[in-house]
Amino acid sequence: MIYDALFGKPLVSLIVIGFAGILVWYFLSSQRPTTRLVVQIVFFAVMTLILVGSGIEPHRFQGHGSEDPQALLVIVAKTLWWVHLAWAVIGFIRLYLVLEGSPREARLLQDLVIGVVYIGMALSVLAFVFGVPIGTLVATSGVVAIILGLALQNTLADVFSGIALTLGRPYVIGDWILLSDGTEGRVVESNWRATHILTSANNVVVLPNSFLAKLGLTNVSRPDESHLLVLTIRIAPTRMPASVRQVMLSALTSCNSIVRDPPPVVALKGLDATALEVELQFRVTSPSRRVAARNEVLDLVYRHCKSAGLLLAVPAAASVLTGGLPTEESARPPRVTPLELIEAIPIFATLTADEKQKLAETTAVREFRKGDVIVREGEMLPSLMMVRAGIIAARHGDGERGRLAPGDFFGETGLLAGIQEVCTLEALTPVTVYEIDQEAFAPLLNQRPALAEEIAEDLASRAERFRDAALPPEPAHSAHAILKTIRTIFRG
Repeated sequence: MIYDALFGKPLVSLIVIGFAGILVWYFLSSQRPTTRLVVQIVFFAVMTLILVGSGIEPHRFQGHGSEDPQALLVIVAKTLWWVHLAWAVIGFIRLYLVLEGSPREARLLQDLVIGVVYIGMALSVLAFVFGVPIGTLVATSGVVAIILGLALQNTLADVFSGIALTLGRPYVIGDWILLSDGTEGRVVESNWRATHILTSANNVVVLPNSFLAKLGLTNVSRPDESHLLVLTIRIAPTRMPASVRQVMLSALTSCNSIVRDPPPVVALKGLDATALEVELQFRVTSPSRRVAARNEVLDLVYRHCKSAGLLLAVPAAASVLTGGLPTEESARPPRVTPLELIEAIPIFATLTADEKQKLAETTAVREFRKGDVIVREGEMLPSLMMVRAGIIAARHGDGERGRLAPGDFFGETGLLAGIQEVCTLEALTPVTVYEIDQEAFAPLLNQRPALAEEIAEDLASRAERFRDAALPPEPAHSAHAILKTIRTIFRG
C-alpha cells in the first residue's frame, strides 16, 4: 500500500512530500533546532528514496525536453530535493557550528557558511535541473561582478570591515571606546555596515565600519572600566616639596569618588621660582564618573591647601614680577577660622552675619589622634563638629562608606534633632575640629523661633538626599517630627 502510494506516481508524491516538509519546517518552533533537523532529515531521506526508486538522478542533468509531459514535474521535484538538502545542511550548521563563549562570532560564521550553502544550491539547481553551463555563467558573471564591485565599493568595504571587526573582537556591545579622531562613548549597536556609539553628550554617532577600521581604537572597558585621570596642580613654593606632596596625597585619600586600589599617585613634575608643579594620578570606576571625580578632587585640593596654609601659584602664562611672588619666608598662609566654616555650612545659611559671628565665638577646638574613634554607630553627638584639618573615615558595619575632609561637618543631626549617628567616625590622620554645643546654639533658637522651622526643613531634605549618597541613609524623619524634636531639646 505504502509502496504504491509512493511509487505509483513518484514525482507527484515527491512534490507533495516536499511541500509538506516546507509547511512542517515553517510551523516548527525555531527554539527546537534538534527537532527541526530530525524532521528535515526524514523528509529529505524519503524524497531521496523516491528519486532513486524512480531512476532520477538529482545530481545529473538528464535533458528532459519541453515536449516531455513529465518535464515540469521533474524540474519541480529535483528543485525541491536540492532545497531540502540545503536546509538539512543548514540545520547541521545552526546546531553544531558553535564557538563557545563567542555567540556573535559563531552567528557571523554560521551566516557566512549558510550563504555559501545557498549559493551552492542555486548553482546546483541551475546546472543539474535546468542544464545551464555553470562555467560559462561564472565567466560571464565575473564581468558583472567586477562592475557591481566597483559600484558597491564603499558598501562592500563596510561589510568586510564589519566581518573583520566582529571576528577580531576589539570591542563588544557595552564597551566604552576612544577613537584616534577624538570620538568616544559606549558601543550600543554593531552590525555588518556600521557601529553606533552613544557619546557622553547623549548623542548617537554612526560610524561606517570601513572608516572605523582605519582609526586607532582604545578600549577603555578592558581589562576593566577603571579609568586613569591626571590633573596638574601648581602650588606656590612656600613649603618644602615633601610637605606639599603629603597635602596633595591627603586630598586624594579623602576623596570618595576615586578608586582606592590601586592607590592614587602624587608626582612632583617641576620646581622653579614661581611654582611647584604637582601631577595627581588617580582612577575612577567608569569613564562616566570622570567629571564628578575631577570636581571633587579639585574641591578637596583647595580645602586641604587652605587647611595646610598652602597657596595656589599664578598661571604659568601670567605676566608677573618675580619680586612680588610669595616665598617660604614671606608667604602669609590663608587662615581657616570657625566663622569661615560656619558660613560654608548649608543649615546656617539663614543666619545673619552677627548671629554667625556670635556662634563662631562660642566654638571650641578639639583634636583627635590617628585611629581615635570620634563617635560610634548608634551613638548621638550632642554637638556640631566642623573639620579644620585631617581626614575622617565613616564606617557602617564592616565597610567604609565615605570620608570627611577639611570643610566637612558632622553631628548636626544629634545637636539639632536628637538623631543617632548612622556611621562610626574614625580619624585616619590627626584631626582638628571646631565644636559647637547645644548651650551655644540655644540662644539663637530662643531669639528666633522661626529659625527652628528653617533648620528642620533643611535637615529633612538633607536626610532625603543621603538615601542616594555614598553614606548610608539616615532614619526617615519628616520636617514636622524634626521641628518637634528641636523645640523639645532647646525649649526655654
